[in-house]
Amino acid sequence: MKTDDLVALLARSAGPVDSAASSRQFARTLASGALLSLVAVLLFLGPRPDWRSAMDVPMFWIKLGFPAATAAAAFIVLRRLAYPGMKVGWTMFGPLVPVAIVWAMAATVLLAARPADRLPLILGSSSWQCPSFIAALSLPAFLLALRGLRRLAPTRLALTGAVAGLFAGGAAAFAYALYCIEMQAPFLGVWYVLGMSIPAAAGALLGRRLLHW
Repeated sequence: MKTDDLVALLARSAGPVDSAASSRQFARTLASGALLSLVAVLLFLGPRPDWRSAMDVPMFWIKLGFPAATAAAAFIVLRRLAYPGMKVGWTMFGPLVPVAIVWAMAATVLLAARPADRLPLILGSSSWQCPSFIAALSLPAFLLALRGLRRLAPTRLALTGAVAGLFAGGAAAFAYALYCIEMQAPFLGVWYVLGMSIPAAAGALLGRRLLHW
């Protein structure tokens, strides 16, 4: 068979290509990772003992919304970074917005508190475990995000890895917030941010090695 005939045959037999299929599969992969972090908390830690009464406190929902918004904003950026040539633009600043809001809340609380009360507001009663728990819980979402990205074609590898880690950290912090009893903005602004930053830093370091194609 001549080359021209083979090309014509292949062209006739080609079906329509679903250009959004890879994007949908990537979104499902990330959602699966976030769900695994949530399941891990429910199975191994459980919700906080007073979760019913805690739901009546606005800060409980702020504590959930903060990492959820961070993960959602990171997801938007990551979908753009996963494909070559797509502009990130203003979406790159999206994950910083929830952090800035919580930091502003934390600053307001600390300024209004007595000097002797400020350090306890920051440390809470579980500062020693919060970042490490969030980092550990981020592993399922982080690994699945990297796996999904390897099937695509990111070009800014370190940045993509960092955003993947931030998404995983946000998903893990949301799950951990169901177990965590801390309710003060200064605590969230330090230890939750640190917990989410650990997988983000790991992603930046590993991105160049694991995401090249």
